[in-house]
Amino acid sequence: MRKINRLLLIAVSLYGIHVSAQQSSIYTHDLKDFEKGVVLYNQKQYQAAQILFEKTKKQNQDMEVQSDCAYYIANCAIRLNQMNADMLMEDFVEDYPTSTKQNQAYIEVASYYFGQGKYAQALKWYEKVDEGDMSTTDKERYNFQKGYGYFKAGDKKQASKYLNKVINSKEYGSQAKYYLGFIAYESDNYKDATDYFEQVEDQDRYKEKMSYFQADMNFKLGKFQKAIDLGKEQLAKSSPAEKSELNKIIGESYFNLKQYYDAIPYLKEYRGKKGRWNNTDFYQLGYAYYMQSDYESAIAEFNKIVSGNDAVAQNAYYHLGESYLKTDKKQQALNAFKNASEMDFDAKIQEDAYLNYAKLSYEIGNPYQSVPEVLNSFISKYPQTPFKQEVQNLLISSYITSKNYKEALTLLEKNKSPENRLAYQKVAFYRGMELYTDGNYQAAYDLFKKSLAERRDARFTARATFWKGETEYVLDQFSEALLSFKQFMQFAEAKGTPEYKNINYNIAYTYFKLKEYEQAAKHFQTYIDTNKNDNVRLNDAYLRLGDSHFVSGKYWPAMEAYNKAIDMKGIDADYALYQKAISYGFVARNEKKIEDLTKFVQSYPKSKYADDALYELGNTYVTENNTSKAIQTYDRLITNYKNSSYVSRAIMREALIYYNAKEDDKALAKFKKVVADFPNTPEAMEAVSTARLIYVDSGRTDEYAAWVKTLNFVDVSDADLDNTAFEAAEKQYLQNNTKQAISSLNSYIAKFPNGISLLKAHFYLAQAYFSDALENNAVPHYEFVISKSRNEFTEQALARLSQIHLKNNDYPKAIPVLKRLETEAEYPQNVTFAQSNLMKSYYDQKEYANAVVYAEKVMANDKIEDRIKSDAQIIIARSAVKTNNMEKAKTAYAKLFTIAKGELAAEALYYDAYFKNKDGKYEASNQSVQQLSKDYSGYKYFGAKGLIVMAKNFYGLNDSFQATYILESIVKNFTDYPDVIAEAQTELDAIKAEEAKRNSSIQN
Repeated sequence: MRKINRLLLIAVSLYGIHVSAQQSSIYTHDLKDFEKGVVLYNQKQYQAAQILFEKTKKQNQDMEVQSDCAYYIANCAIRLNQMNADMLMEDFVEDYPTSTKQNQAYIEVASYYFGQGKYAQALKWYEKVDEGDMSTTDKERYNFQKGYGYFKAGDKKQASKYLNKVINSKEYGSQAKYYLGFIAYESDNYKDATDYFEQVEDQDRYKEKMSYFQADMNFKLGKFQKAIDLGKEQLAKSSPAEKSELNKIIGESYFNLKQYYDAIPYLKEYRGKKGRWNNTDFYQLGYAYYMQSDYESAIAEFNKIVSGNDAVAQNAYYHLGESYLKTDKKQQALNAFKNASEMDFDAKIQEDAYLNYAKLSYEIGNPYQSVPEVLNSFISKYPQTPFKQEVQNLLISSYITSKNYKEALTLLEKNKSPENRLAYQKVAFYRGMELYTDGNYQAAYDLFKKSLAERRDARFTARATFWKGETEYVLDQFSEALLSFKQFMQFAEAKGTPEYKNINYNIAYTYFKLKEYEQAAKHFQTYIDTNKNDNVRLNDAYLRLGDSHFVSGKYWPAMEAYNKAIDMKGIDADYALYQKAISYGFVARNEKKIEDLTKFVQSYPKSKYADDALYELGNTYVTENNTSKAIQTYDRLITNYKNSSYVSRAIMREALIYYNAKEDDKALAKFKKVVADFPNTPEAMEAVSTARLIYVDSGRTDEYAAWVKTLNFVDVSDADLDNTAFEAAEKQYLQNNTKQAISSLNSYIAKFPNGISLLKAHFYLAQAYFSDALENNAVPHYEFVISKSRNEFTEQALARLSQIHLKNNDYPKAIPVLKRLETEAEYPQNVTFAQSNLMKSYYDQKEYANAVVYAEKVMANDKIEDRIKSDAQIIIARSAVKTNNMEKAKTAYAKLFTIAKGELAAEALYYDAYFKNKDGKYEASNQSVQQLSKDYSGYKYFGAKGLIVMAKNFYGLNDSFQATYILESIVKNFTDYPDVIAEAQTELDAIKAEEAKRNSSIQN
């Protein structure tokens, strides 16, 4: 029932004060002025009377006369409404305490204050009055005014006591009944109120006001039709404030009579308390619209109920959910039902809301908790529900459809009932796939094994077997991988899986890694024969088929495969042409080898194999005794590829050509260049050794000795000891006796700090430390290798050293090493490794411009896999956000979404929603958030951030309930992400502050 607090009162009539004057027997003829004053007083000529009383008071010193004059002077002042009237009467009481007019004075002061509307002061003086010493007229006035004073003071009990004494008074009875009726009305005593009001309803001065009270009382008594009739009758005669209240009474009466169509116009006209509605007001109008099937209007009212927590709010949220369902707004319905299900004011509504919440979670996904968790919770809370079987069926299906495999797996691990084993097999497989995509191969491997342990669905058993093999392959367990791939092919269901089309390709690669090249070639050929649509894999299969034949010494078949790769004009066409040219050398077709190598250096001058091709071309010219062409070719290599590891060898080749041609001076010049430019390398050692022969043959041994003494890496006298010591250490290294190799190599370096094999010793020692997981010990030895001139170990040392620094997150040290690796590497995979890690290192160091430069280099490389491309695209996108280049970020995240998987895809989808919100595309933004919560629910951080965007969208769509509910849910459910909670709380406070301006139920 409503409670009306508005006070509607009738102005109190103030009646003149009657005073009788009795002359004392002691008065004499000298008191003629006094007597004349009394006559004038009784004739109500108060001003003239007051002057005579004041004159008499000055002239006559008799105390009684003085007392009577003071009394009449004060009474005249009261009737003349003089400023000091109250003080004059108070002075009389104080100055003449024994006067017989004392009681009358109390009455007069009280009446005076009453007339001034100072009821508290009037009551104070009335408390002093002797009720037994009053005339009937004074007593009626006394009881009414004292009762009314208590009424105004809010003391209903005392007010009723004194007003009841004058209820039958001719002068005060009607007023007393009106106020007694009002007291009963305010005390919810509608029977007495009605009785009192009916006794005075024929009087116009009360009738107009009582219609409102009677309408309200009938409403509160459940006499809704009577309330409607009285309310409508009063509407036209009411003030704007009263009209608002009467509209509420009429509208709510229609509402209670279930006459919702009639209720709506009156409920809409209500203006609220102080211009604001409360939750009940919004609920009633919303429900009236709901019952008229005007769901959009119902939603508009229900969603203004923000932070409600009572039976009205629970009912409203339930019907809000129903309205959203009727308008196909399922995400909004889910939030409304969730809210209603969390309130226990009405158990039936709570259960029904929970059921709807659970079903919708299954249908559209749930951003707050996993769908299986919701369904499980419903069954646990309502085990006797008639919908138990339906929900259990949804539960099993939800483990797959929710794609929240991580949480689903946790739930299934706790509940290993037989009916859940099939779901467990599938969920373990899909979770394994997620971890494989994220690069967590060991964890993925464990889950594929768990999936295989169930074998409930033959198709999933086959697929898990394949991916177990893939995982073993990337973990370098090639023998195990081969077994898994072969087992996969034996499953009858394998041919119906998406993995089957590439199985021969995978098996071929596994054989290739096992160096079983005959088998590798066989399976590459099978793949080529059966798959013509995947050009990237087909091109790669031709290359590896060529390699398999090449390594097996089958050069003609190898060249045929390389020709196919060349014809496809795909990636690594330069490699295919190079390998084909080399193959001609092995079948004694050097003229074709020279032809193809010449074609190669012309067609691919920037290829990573360009220096290899020139070196081989020079060597082939030497074989063909065309030394002039050979020297030209070597010179071209030396000039154009200064950082190539072949430079030292090319110079050595030239030196040997001159030596064999007995052009000793030219030979010596070349030998000395090798020694000067590439000290401590095997080529330098060979150059010193061969130069010695020239000096000995020409009898210039002193010149040789003088030259050798300038070389700090050659100690001729200790050469035999040097070689012996190194060979012993190298033997341990090559036999994989790591501990002994480390000891022997350290001993060699200590004994021969300028040893002949010092470079190789440092490299071997670094490798040994690295393989023994002592990476930090390896660092100084790799650094020694890379500090020397370009040599055969430089590239590998750069790669390993950068790996170590990256593992230690020491980006300042990693970056310069990676930059050298990028420019000096001959193997494309090392260039890709360098560029991708430079990209990540610069980003970590907040050097966003450099990070983007390298990310774009990675993206331009057609040979890298999507996973690395995703990393590059995310660096571009995140760097753009960090530098507040939101347009670039928007484009980058859009591109990322086309190639990303797992968490990166979730991040890209979040930003898709974010940018749509910024563009004011609220509905489209919400669709992206819904997709995020449905397809990527395992990534809670971006799910939580997406919900903030959704809340902003709903507020932009004027749906305050959705906005505040979502933000409150974030604050409650995502405590692991303080930054998200802080952002949500800020948004929530802003919305509540705005909504509090129209809803009095909101505490701001």
